[in-house]
Amino acid sequence: MEQGQQEHPLKIYWIMWISLFILSGFSYATDYMDAGMLRWGLILLFMFLKAGGIVYIFMHLGFERKALQLAILVPPVAICIFIALMALEGDYTFLTRIEFFGESTFVPEPVHH
Repeated sequence: MEQGQQEHPLKIYWIMWISLFILSGFSYATDYMDAGMLRWGLILLFMFLKAGGIVYIFMHLGFERKALQLAILVPPVAICIFIALMALEGDYTFLTRIEFFGESTFVPEPVHH
């Protein structure tokens, strides 16, 4: 092995593979739940945990310098925050329009042929 490179113990990869298998099992188990916010929240949670583990271990982000970690992780987190803010603002605007103009203005009438 060349100088400056380090070899990671195989145990880390086995733990990650087992964790991915368990998280996937939990994710598939949500198929038996009623469709609702809890189910979708759990699906998203398991998805983010699996993606984070893959990036951290298999893409070796956990073994990089802090500056590189932040350069890779901060922009997507900022984009997610901005998307959440836009969704909240959109809901607020929609509900405000319904409050002032009434619901019939924004709900299309059914078309009869």
